[in-house]
Amino acid sequence: MSDNTGASSEPARSSRRPAAREEQVPFRAVTLFVSLLVGLLLVGALSYVFPAGDDSVAAELLIDRNTRIFPYPFTIQNVMWVAFCVAAGELVVRHFTGRREGDQIYLGLLPEDDETILRKRDLTPIYQRTVESDPERRYLLQRLLTGALLQFRNSGSVDQVNSMINVSLELYQHEIELRYNMLRYVIWLIPTLGFIGTVLGIAFAMRTAGVMFAGASIMEGSIGPEMMEQVTGDLGVAFYTTLLALLQSAVLMFAMHIMQGKEEGALNRIGQYCLGNLSNRLHEERSPGAR
Repeated sequence: MSDNTGASSEPARSSRRPAAREEQVPFRAVTLFVSLLVGLLLVGALSYVFPAGDDSVAAELLIDRNTRIFPYPFTIQNVMWVAFCVAAGELVVRHFTGRREGDQIYLGLLPEDDETILRKRDLTPIYQRTVESDPERRYLLQRLLTGALLQFRNSGSVDQVNSMINVSLELYQHEIELRYNMLRYVIWLIPTLGFIGTVLGIAFAMRTAGVMFAGASIMEGSIGPEMMEQVTGDLGVAFYTTLLALLQSAVLMFAMHIMQGKEEGALNRIGQYCLGNLSNRLHEERSPGAR
């Protein structure tokens, strides 16, 4: 009976896997769209708070309000704010994904008392409940359980089940790492944009200084404090991009480690749940002639 059940459920799962991808893509697309919108709104709010002509340090640091290099609002700082919001949106996705993964152990798919022993004939209802709880096989717990149950049904060996669980947990750990690739890229991109702004700012300041010094030499005049103030002001604005980028990167990196720790913690709880409530309960039946 269990063989027919497993065989009949395979086509159903295979036919539903594309639906799982169709559900995940809109969620991430909506999150990306909302993140971009929030970034643009944030830039607009900062532009309202710091209007044109505001020469305060906050205006130069946050949005480079009086830039002479880029046509406002297309400044390096504003681009970094949009990238920051996109990364924050990805962190929100990772937060909800980790929480959903951890919540799966509370579905009661496995017995959790201290007395139940599982034999082959007892695994069919557990397998059915596991498949029904996640037909699209989106969650790590259900994927791990279905693999372990099928492994024990085919081999009848507890050692092979434990080996399969350990290998699967390592693969899932690598899968979690891969989920953070785009987020790591955005966190790397923000300081890179800051350095680009600094290089462009220094180059522009040096060019301005060269023109000023050349003009002063022709006029046989002296370099006044106004000229030096303009040059040093340009240099200060140039370094503001790197300062803001480092601050944003530090915040995002801290949040990323927290979210990744939660996902890895959920994976550890899933592994402990399967080892404690499945592997330790399996009864390995031996033939009468086996020693």
